Amino acid sequence: MKIDRLDVRELAIPLKFRFETSFGVEQNRRILLVTLHADGEQGIAECVAGEFPGYAYETTDTAWTILEQFIAPVVVGHDFATPDELLHALASIRGHDMTVAAVEMAFWDLQARTLGVPLWHLLGGRKRPIPVGISLGIQESVEATVEAARAGVMDGYERIKLKIKPGWDVAPVAAVREALPDVALTVDANSAYRLTDAGTLRQLDAFNLDYIEQPLAHDDLVDHAELQQELATPICLDESIHSPSDARKALQLGSGRIINLKVGRVRGFRRARMVHDVAQSFGAPVWCGGMLETGIGRAANLHLSTLDGFTLPGDTSSASRYWNRDVIHQPLEAKDGVQTVPEDGPGLGVTLDEAFVETITTRTASHSG
Repeated sequence: MKIDRLDVRELAIPLKFRFETSFGVEQNRRILLVTLHADGEQGIAECVAGEFPGYAYETTDTAWTILEQFIAPVVVGHDFATPDELLHALASIRGHDMTVAAVEMAFWDLQARTLGVPLWHLLGGRKRPIPVGISLGIQESVEATVEAARAGVMDGYERIKLKIKPGWDVAPVAAVREALPDVALTVDANSAYRLTDAGTLRQLDAFNLDYIEQPLAHDDLVDHAELQQELATPICLDESIHSPSDARKALQLGSGRIINLKVGRVRGFRRARMVHDVAQSFGAPVWCGGMLETGIGRAANLHLSTLDGFTLPGDTSSASRYWNRDVIHQPLEAKDGVQTVPEDGPGLGVTLDEAFVETITTRTASHSG
């Protein structure tokens, strides 16, 4: 397919609540949507880079620059038969995986729409209900944390994840476990601890957690392996995994036993499938993490989650938890702890609410050959 045009638009859309993690607070989101045009069809994807370099060094603004200056000139006006060919053309761009992923994912959607098939089919997945949980940001009190967790269980979610950081860990986790003794409970540190904090993290073993997510540095595998030997609770790796090679090294070293697979973090669907396959070869489960996506990114996550290795509940909870109004027409709502893969047409199976999107668009750029 010859790419005739690449469009980028930035949206300003507020979350319904303040979402706090160990690296900061998010509420007013600035999100990029990337659209590729070819042969009278188009494919769309969401760039998951955030407003500030907390989770990763990429931001909305760096993504805009990379798309405009380095990706569009390589992609527009050129023919690509497969996502592999597209990625090969962009191989000289070191890092900036979330930005490259947005273009690669838009190509997958474009190809699936051209072929008239749902994206999950092209990815090699299996249509099935997708179990999902919720992720609770750091609350203003232990009591508020317990109430938020209770509300999630009442809504039918199969897993409750609590964000933690030094000084906000044992007490809220203990309180939630006491209030909800049978719920699947996990915690996410977003790289907030050091190996010297092992004593605190060992205390979490008492609460029968499914896993502790990314307790140590975002670029570490070695200290995680040492920490895993000290913990009964499995470690789940997130920020440390950017490639199939990272996944192999982590599982060989014993740095963790579970992988949170975010398609943007690993440069797109192709490498996400490869990380998934590496994890399967080690018998390690994966699940799909969230990046506060709108319906475009949320739909992509659901399609990816149809691969067989996604056996743990992911973060793709109801869109209405996050947005007063989503950017797509289809309501992506969980029921009884599961989501349905959208299929209103080929590709992602969702349609952009163009009238609403126009009202929240802050800038646009169109690159044509």
